[in-house]
Amino acid sequence: MTVSVRSITIDCADPYRLAGWWCEVLGVAPSPDDHPGDSEATCTLGGGQPRLLFERVSEGKSGKNRVHIDLIEGDRSDEEVDRLLRLGASLVADHLGIDGAGWLVLADPEGNEFCVERRVAAV
Repeated sequence: MTVSVRSITIDCADPYRLAGWWCEVLGVAPSPDDHPGDSEATCTLGGGQPRLLFERVSEGKSGKNRVHIDLIEGDRSDEEVDRLLRLGASLVADHLGIDGAGWLVLADPEGNEFCVERRVAAV
């Protein structure tokens, strides 16, 4: 028997809002089946990728994520990070080398960390 990943699930306080935020970040449309106040919401990536599933939990985030999402930047690295920050992400840590390669740790509006990788120096 073979299994595949259907969802990457993220605990949060407001699933609808956070799913919408991630859909904006990833450039995909929010699910028309999701509504404010729902206990879960999705961000479907398509192309055989697993969906992001956001589920409401009563407790707040405490500590570092054990699992996180890694994003890879395109050609306009600095512009993409600036866009994420304008959308409401916050910078947690900078692991860029002197050549500009490496990664940045950001957090979404509910504090869930994710990385933005930069394989080559920013131009």
